[in-house]
Amino acid sequence: MQSDMVEDKHISLFLIPTPIGNLGDITLRAIEVLKSVDVILAEDTRTTGKLLKHLEIQRPLQSYHIFNEHKTVEKLVERMEKGEVMALCSDAGTPAISDPGFLLVRAVRDAGMEVNCLPGATAFVPALVNSGLPNDRFTFEGFLPHKKGRKTRIEKLMDEERTMIFYESPHRLMKTLVQFSEAFGENRMACVSRELTKIYEENVRGTLAELITYYEEHPIKGEIVLVVQGKG
Repeated sequence: MQSDMVEDKHISLFLIPTPIGNLGDITLRAIEVLKSVDVILAEDTRTTGKLLKHLEIQRPLQSYHIFNEHKTVEKLVERMEKGEVMALCSDAGTPAISDPGFLLVRAVRDAGMEVNCLPGATAFVPALVNSGLPNDRFTFEGFLPHKKGRKTRIEKLMDEERTMIFYESPHRLMKTLVQFSEAFGENRMACVSRELTKIYEENVRGTLAELITYYEEHPIKGEIVLVVQGKG
């Protein structure tokens, strides 16, 4: 059994939640950690670089994303074993939540080193609370498969009683709403949240049928969280 107590222990890897829109959402602790680590692993060094410039932080940046994580994990762990302390940032939100991070966290823990994930920004929590749908029990589904397995995944959720949370892209939103309407019924309540924490934040609530009608007339842009009422 592993203990998750981190007090007075050397931490090799920090996971740093970064703002999903409003840069003011970065935490004081996140800033302190970013200033102190040896290297910052970034999903996109350009995106994280802009944040660091805004925060007036100068630390070495290294790319770590879905296309290179399998190749780089072993070398990163070896560097941590030699004493380097690293921080992992995704483009926005908490690393490893529909973003790279899981493989690295597992490898660092398997090597017997400490990992610490800071609390902070993540898109699905404000979307869930803003939706007005029950949030005492919910399931986070992330992104649906684009093609293979998509229909099967939706069918498995037809009897789900908890509120369901999905991430979706603007060009697939209508397809998803129509598929949900067919599977769950057009009167199922849902909420589409986009551009959370930004100046054009929008939360549109209604039945799946109403949302389909709305977005037929209002083309959507920006990052999207779709929250759907559970069965019953």
